[in-house]
Amino acid sequence: MAEAERITGTPETGPDSEPRSAAVPATGGNAEGTASRERRPDDEGRAEGASGEAGASAAESPAKGRGKRRIGTLFLVAAVVYLLDLGSKALVVAKLEHHAPIEVIGSLLRLEVIRNRGAAFSIGEALTIFLTIIAAIVIVVIIRIARKLYSLPWGIALGLLLGGAFGNLTDRIFRTPGVFEGAVVDFIAPTHFAVFNLADSAIVCGGVLIVILSFRGLDPDGTVHKD
Repeated sequence: MAEAERITGTPETGPDSEPRSAAVPATGGNAEGTASRERRPDDEGRAEGASGEAGASAAESPAKGRGKRRIGTLFLVAAVVYLLDLGSKALVVAKLEHHAPIEVIGSLLRLEVIRNRGAAFSIGEALTIFLTIIAAIVIVVIIRIARKLYSLPWGIALGLLLGGAFGNLTDRIFRTPGVFEGAVVDFIAPTHFAVFNLADSAIVCGGVLIVILSFRGLDPDGTVHKD
């Protein structure tokens, strides 16, 4: 009997036999429905949050790769230049003005107080107010660049420019003959050359350094480009 049932495919019945459940193949619709039922709103929120954090990390990674900002370097160099310029001018005005020049290196270099209403090295004495406005604009531009400053050499160069510009601008605002028309105190007098001060020297050194950095392809944000 059992052999006949096996041949005909009739399932065995009896006390020892158990009903077999038919295997139902999972259709695409059922699978998608199950997946959609199992996906909860909080899972979607976590997924979106993770993707947002990944995007933010990717956006911040270039800035982290450039290192730390160099705003402190810029303002430290500017402060040192400004204080040295201010102190040296106060000293030479008190000790040297209306006195005979002091020879430092024979006749090659002397200390002699000159009141200069022009730009660096006594250039443009008839444009005092215009030069004052230019100095103020330069200071504003440097401060704006400082927000994206990651390069140490650029921090030093811009600090030299900022300190020198502030030094001469202080003279133009507070010295005679009047506000924005004040004469800058110059006292370093090489032979056969214009008389200048420490602020002028800082401005020239900062400008030369910026030219060198630009030729080398180094930008203030720390990136290097090749033309």
